[in-house]
Amino acid sequence: MNCNHHIKNPISFICVAPHICSCYRKLCAECQYDHGVNVKQTIPINKFQDMAIKKLKDSKLDESSELTKQRIAFKSLISKTELMLKKIWEELSQSIKQGYDWIEKENQSFLNLINENTNLAESSYNDLEKLVQIFERTTLNDWNDQKKYYLTELDKIKIWWDYHIKAFIEKSKEGIQLFQSIIKIQTYEWKEDLYDIISQSKYIDTLIFSLIIKILNKEKISDSIGFFDQNDNQKLYQQYENAEVNLRDMLWSIKQLKKLMNNLNQHEFSQKEYSIYGYQKIRQNLIQKIDQDKKIIEFLKFLVHLTAFDSKFIQCGSNALNLLVEMKADLKNQGFENIRIQNTSVIGGNFAQCNFSGSQFYNVDISGANLNGALMFNCKWINLKIHELNKLDGHSGSVQSVCISPDGTTLASGSYDKSIRLWDIKTGQQKSQFDGHNDYVRSVCFSPDGTTLASGSVDNSIRLWDIKTEQQKTKLHGHTNTVLAVCFSPDGTTLASGSVDSSIRLWDINTGQQKSKLDGHTHYVYTVCFSPDGSTLASGSNDNSILLWDFKTGQYKTKLDGHTNTIYSVCFSPDGNTLASSSYDYSIRLWDINKGQQKAKLDGHTNTVNSICFSPDGITLGSGSSDYSIRLWDINTRKQKAKLEGHTGYVRSVFFSPDGTTLSSGSDDNSIRLWNIYTEQQKAILDRHSSKILSVCFSPDGTILASGNNDNSIRLWDIQTGQQKAELIAHIKNVNSVCISPDGNTLASGSDDCSILLWDIQTGQQKAKLNSHTSEVLSVCFSPDGTILASGNNDNSIRLWDIQTGQQKAKLIAHINNVNSVCISPDGNTLASGSDDCSILLWDIKTGQQKEKLDGHINSVNSISISPDGNTLASGSDDCSILLWYIKTGQQKAKLNGHINSVNSVCISPDGNTLASGSDDCFIILWDINTGEQKVKLGGHTNTIYSVCFSLDGFLLGSGSSDHTIRLWDIQTGTNKTKLDGHINNVQSVCFSPYGNIFTLGSDHESIRLWDVITGIEIQPADNNYREVLEKSKTLIQQNNSITNFVNPNIPLLVLSTNPYLQSNGTLVLKGEFVTFQGEDLRILFQQRGTCILETLVDITQKKNDNCVIS
Repeated sequence: MNCNHHIKNPISFICVAPHICSCYRKLCAECQYDHGVNVKQTIPINKFQDMAIKKLKDSKLDESSELTKQRIAFKSLISKTELMLKKIWEELSQSIKQGYDWIEKENQSFLNLINENTNLAESSYNDLEKLVQIFERTTLNDWNDQKKYYLTELDKIKIWWDYHIKAFIEKSKEGIQLFQSIIKIQTYEWKEDLYDIISQSKYIDTLIFSLIIKILNKEKISDSIGFFDQNDNQKLYQQYENAEVNLRDMLWSIKQLKKLMNNLNQHEFSQKEYSIYGYQKIRQNLIQKIDQDKKIIEFLKFLVHLTAFDSKFIQCGSNALNLLVEMKADLKNQGFENIRIQNTSVIGGNFAQCNFSGSQFYNVDISGANLNGALMFNCKWINLKIHELNKLDGHSGSVQSVCISPDGTTLASGSYDKSIRLWDIKTGQQKSQFDGHNDYVRSVCFSPDGTTLASGSVDNSIRLWDIKTEQQKTKLHGHTNTVLAVCFSPDGTTLASGSVDSSIRLWDINTGQQKSKLDGHTHYVYTVCFSPDGSTLASGSNDNSILLWDFKTGQYKTKLDGHTNTIYSVCFSPDGNTLASSSYDYSIRLWDINKGQQKAKLDGHTNTVNSICFSPDGITLGSGSSDYSIRLWDINTRKQKAKLEGHTGYVRSVFFSPDGTTLSSGSDDNSIRLWNIYTEQQKAILDRHSSKILSVCFSPDGTILASGNNDNSIRLWDIQTGQQKAELIAHIKNVNSVCISPDGNTLASGSDDCSILLWDIQTGQQKAKLNSHTSEVLSVCFSPDGTILASGNNDNSIRLWDIQTGQQKAKLIAHINNVNSVCISPDGNTLASGSDDCSILLWDIKTGQQKEKLDGHINSVNSISISPDGNTLASGSDDCSILLWYIKTGQQKAKLNGHINSVNSVCISPDGNTLASGSDDCFIILWDINTGEQKVKLGGHTNTIYSVCFSLDGFLLGSGSSDHTIRLWDIQTGTNKTKLDGHINNVQSVCFSPYGNIFTLGSDHESIRLWDVITGIEIQPADNNYREVLEKSKTLIQQNNSITNFVNPNIPLLVLSTNPYLQSNGTLVLKGEFVTFQGEDLRILFQQRGTCILETLVDITQKKNDNCVIS
């Protein structure tokens, strides 16, 4: 057969290179020459056939003895199981019959005694004796009680059998699924063992956990397993008897727990650190299986408490605490006294108001932990990790380049201070400093063996440094201007350099001589990078192009055009198939090396992208930018995974560690930072917008919060985890309004840039742009069926949009001033709009015709709300009044006077009976919709009330004010349930989630806060629970009530942030140690975050007037 590309040439070779072969792996001699792969990866066709046949023979695929053996074994197992199940079924049936027959027989014996002795004079002595016993004593009552007990126990057994049969069926289904996904068996087989052990705790009475801890503490017992064997657990039995627990249940629970603890002690969960990346999938699998099972969670907490007594379970309990944190279990208000935790991570853990007194932490990552209100007396927390402090300071000038050694232990940095510094990554300490360059150091790079460091400088030179001796080995001269980039070849024999002189030069590392000069760029060469196989060199330049060079010939093979400005960084993926590039045009682009075509464009940075780096597994790309941020990108989905903020200057360089767990960054702020790539973010304040938050909206299922902002962005937040799911950037001016469709799939946003954007909530991608408005879009609202979007704006118009087509359906013109508010009726037929022209208009959505004009207000209409039945409309105005209108007739129903200033917000309750209104007069009024009478006036705010919102059940009302507070009100009693302080500026928007369990608010100080309505109302360290914790710790505090006067009484339960930061507001620290692995005293940071540091307990009164006063 001849070649398709060269008709006259026969096919002579087969390509075995790991790529998508353009020649379908069939090569002629000419194809082989042009193919661009290593000659060793093209095999003569006859030889390839022989080699393939040999491989197949060597594999012994035709030997089926083992296959047959296993098949027979499985059949035998199934047959035996069938017989065993049949036998169990017969025995069970017989036992059931015997049990109920016996009860029935005993029951019948009493009946027979009565029925057979109707003539007592003729009754036998034995029968009369039995009847006398029944008459004189409580024989029948005793029997009825006994019978009731037996029936109860039998019912328990029935339930037990029902449960375990269902469990057996589920397990059998799992076994079948294992067959169906046999490839996954080896991957997950050993994980199942751990879950099987832990899941046994589901059947244990949880009361036993607290009783065991109580006994271990009282008796000072350090061997928990041995405790079960001592004295037949008499102490535990006694505790159970005191607790009035069924003895049989207690015996069974003890037996099961003893077996569970023995198995767990033998498992690697008790020996190895499960929080590391290598166990990530195992943790996720466990958490998915546990799925908030309350009994397993209580068992995991028991393991944490056990660390205080039994050293054998310290790692086990530490791993348990990590699991509890990652599954977002409720760990607030826990008594963790004297626990010993080591080698784990509690990143983002919410430990608000916990008692950690006497605890010991070693080598624990506490980044982003919430320690608000915690009690921490005489703790010993050492070798701690906290990513906020992973900052290497030392350079006195901008850090232009960073590089991590191949063994991952050392970081090199080059700076404008003309020095190169080496840092110990584990300790963060500077190891050495190389001085020699006469000007700025622009680039540093380790050799593949880690023994040599190359550096390029503005002094036009390249220097090679010996890492062991810390001496300069060689100085390479050749470039006639600044050396901007240096890069070693994979074999370490060649160094490539790029320069302001527009050239690339290749250097022989052994001789120090220039091997060749590559000319092709017409301007500065900012970046050079070798492919993993060393055959290709990529370069990026100020001429906006990327060139791919053949390393052997020195000729450039391909030119990649696409960027519209300077290319600052290029980097090959580990498999060599993809090249990433970053540019002054703010973008990152991914290129297919084999095709020479652009694969994707990654947008997100808002300034020059200076540096990019692939993770060792090729799944993640890191980027550093002049917007001060570092971003992590998922290569498969091409979406932003994370945004890392902390630098206060341009980020010039980023570089992954060899194991992929750490990213290093160098910045113009003169610092280097180390970032943990697999950090989970904590729950807390949404404060990553850079400007005022103008609008917030929950998804219908309550899982997502969308926020629109003055920084032109929209962000989506996961309510459960507090994580930012996506940042939607496309608007070029303020985002005034956001609204999520009823099905939760689409987000609409209206902006000062005169546009409306529709976004796919799942992917975060823009679906459509609705252009027609000629002025700012002030309000957007979906119809109940989600097919229509209404918008109101500053051009005095309302527009209706078809969501499926993205086309404008209608433009409603009648208002003569700004349209401030739009609202669609529950049946989707009517649109209401309120305007600065003092009117409310009702529109027929189907025809787009105005139905009614509601005149009555004499000033701007700020807010409108339609009742759930669609019959009544309420409107609030700057004329200080609220008007109620009949929707059908357009007639005014009532005028509600009570406010003495502008009414900014109105909201009708879910049952349609109550109207709430908020005003500039600082009051909220609740009105009876039916009578128009004022029900209650709620006072408490000290400034303008901007927003009011009912919870879904109508029992709570939330209000936000410019007095910087939010209040939750009990509608039935009309009382203020909670005052939520924390904002430093106006609270403009409040909203309940659909389920009513989360309350959200927006403020002028650029933050959004979420509060747990059920459990988080009025978090008072001075309440009874907190005082009990204090009393447990020290007698002196028990005598000094002043402590309750200066610990912040209002601590947010949930603060959402894109980056974790340690919280310790209102925390009490007495003595103890809190030291990082770098030797830094964390008490300084604690104090900065609002912690009271007490050296002695008598300090409490003094601290009251000192810097521990938390406001």
